[in-house]
Amino acid sequence: MKPEPLGFHYVAVDGPIGVGKTTLVELLTRRYEGVKILEDVDNPFLPDFYQDRPGAAFQTELYFLLSRYKQQQEIAQRELFDRFLVADYTIQKNRIFAYLNLSDDELMLFDKLFALLEPQVPVPDLVIHLVADVGTCMDRIRRRARSFEKTISEDYLSELIDAYNHYYHYYDRSPLLVVDTRHLNFPQRPEDFDELIHRLARPIKGTEYFQPLGSR
Repeated sequence: MKPEPLGFHYVAVDGPIGVGKTTLVELLTRRYEGVKILEDVDNPFLPDFYQDRPGAAFQTELYFLLSRYKQQQEIAQRELFDRFLVADYTIQKNRIFAYLNLSDDELMLFDKLFALLEPQVPVPDLVIHLVADVGTCMDRIRRRARSFEKTISEDYLSELIDAYNHYYHYYDRSPLLVVDTRHLNFPQRPEDFDELIHRLARPIKGTEYFQPLGSR
């Protein structure tokens, strides 16, 4: 039996590397027969970036920005907004990574392009910010074993987590649900996912926090 629809049309799931974004997107689209919007992880500059090659950070961030922008434009043009949409990123993710990885000169150019593109991107009805500590994210990164992620350091991941937390502390573009995923295992424990769905079925205004019952 198809579940009752959520009160949201377009949901974006965001958070640092390894926190579990794509897993949650897969589960939500399966439960609600929605359309998943997954970012292009096959960025040709990403391996060079993780190997700290000169110029690779700027190339990587520009590729991600233009790729995500193009994808968002295609969604709007295909008139998919009569379907439930779930994305595994927000366009603001680009700025979080850019501020962390780019030099001042590179950032100035990046910001000029971002300021032109960002207003043309649809704003989600809800953003779900997944959070976890460095150890949890590193464990999940190791388990999925993507070759280009092998060189990610705990220091870099710690800086990224701090950058995400800082950005979403001030976020006010849409309702925001901050989900502590440290003690959640959506694939192995369906009751964890059901608990989150129960929370999503209730109104969310401003910034609210979800911590699973078993972790309190």
